Amino acid sequence: MKRRIKIKGWIAAVAAAAVLAAGCGVRTDTPVESGATAPEETTIAQTSGAEKPTHPEPSTIEPFPTEPPETETVAEKPAHATRVVLMTDMHYLAGSLRDEGEAFTTMVNHGDGKLVNYVEEIVDAALEEAISQNADVLILSGDLSLNGEEDSHKELAKKLDKVELAGIPVLVIPGNHDINNPKAAGYQGKDIYPANNTDPAEFAEIYGEFGYDEANSRDSNSLSYTYYLDQNTCLLMLDTCQYEPRNQVGGMIKTETYEWIEQQLDEAEKAGMRVLPVAHHNLLDESKVYVDDCTIEHSDRLIDLLEERNIPLFLSGHLHVQHFMQHDDIGIYEVVTSSLATPPCQYGVLDYMSDESFSYHTRQVDMERWAKRHHVTDENLLSFDTYSPPTLNKIFYNQAYDAMKDSKEEEKAGDLFVKLTPSEKQQMSQVYADINAACYAGKAVDVVEEAKERPAYKMWQEYCYPAVLFEYLEYIVEDAVKDYNVLEVD
Repeated sequence: MKRRIKIKGWIAAVAAAAVLAAGCGVRTDTPVESGATAPEETTIAQTSGAEKPTHPEPSTIEPFPTEPPETETVAEKPAHATRVVLMTDMHYLAGSLRDEGEAFTTMVNHGDGKLVNYVEEIVDAALEEAISQNADVLILSGDLSLNGEEDSHKELAKKLDKVELAGIPVLVIPGNHDINNPKAAGYQGKDIYPANNTDPAEFAEIYGEFGYDEANSRDSNSLSYTYYLDQNTCLLMLDTCQYEPRNQVGGMIKTETYEWIEQQLDEAEKAGMRVLPVAHHNLLDESKVYVDDCTIEHSDRLIDLLEERNIPLFLSGHLHVQHFMQHDDIGIYEVVTSSLATPPCQYGVLDYMSDESFSYHTRQVDMERWAKRHHVTDENLLSFDTYSPPTLNKIFYNQAYDAMKDSKEEEKAGDLFVKLTPSEKQQMSQVYADINAACYAGKAVDVVEEAKERPAYKMWQEYCYPAVLFEYLEYIVEDAVKDYNVLEVD
């Protein structure tokens, strides 16, 4: 299966520690001090978790234009196909660790787009849909918790029981947020307080029924394992996280784990089994801006191992952006599923054929249908398709505006001194929000041509400031050559 897709040149990586990836989008999860409030200058209305507007002001460009998702019908599973439902980066936060107070609201409104205020409902609805998808397995590829809170892991694990009771095995692997995370916290009023975090042994115990106790083989040096889904399919669940003595954003695989991987690949090959590898971090340079924090360190070794055995596909998360690419236009494909917690709150459905061809598409969680079925009265959930796009847009607006507001009023940019007026900041923040929201949904191709004609985008090109956000915008525009929500390989 050799495919060639022309890949254009990419911008150089941006080394700016202040905006490193939280998943691997632009990071804005700076710890909030007790009593912290939302920035006063932000022109988009500040909203509390309990009072979020059902109809915020619309943006100029629809953040992720798409047809209404199908919810009543399920695509027929092809004969001789294994159906995998993929969910990732749900960032679940236990209800006992949050209220709708000031600290929690500030974290949500000035975060990286995760709707933590509705994460329990999103997860409940997504798991119900997984059951209806005629899936052979549900895979959660890391960042199960917001920041590794023990209570969040335990509460999520209880929710996974109902999927297995429906006859669908659930498999998990950790993400960079899940283990030994000192940011594990709860939110009460204006205060943020420490919560119990989770160590590797506790993670494996909590999720024992979802891969670890059922593994065919477990690596003694990591939380990697193999799971034989059937006599023909080996799922290679790779722990790519660094969490000793504390968690790090970037991913790597230990030398000893590579030895275990080779053994598992050899055994699967002898048994005539196809191998489907899954990890949290990315195999390929899916983000050209945040390579160090998104791509597995020294991933060439893993690529070589997989391509030597003609393994066609690798699945991952971490990026929070819906994306896919092929190694050197001819090798292994990688599909990155976007964050379940971030609008458009979607998951992946993979039909993996016996001849190793595959078909992948995303589905948005139908929150409105779920809310009506469960007699929910929250207008934001009943009108989720109206509420969530501008809410994400507002968060990304805040992200850009905060970066401008918190920087020095004058910034040296080449030979120019940049001094932005409030109006310029507002316009630039809005175009950034519009483009970034579409990018997260894998649909930047639908908006960039119009956005590039707007005066605000030309301001970004003129000022190139803030530098890291400008580089990120330029990357999105260059990458916006296709819709990344559908991939079929024969």
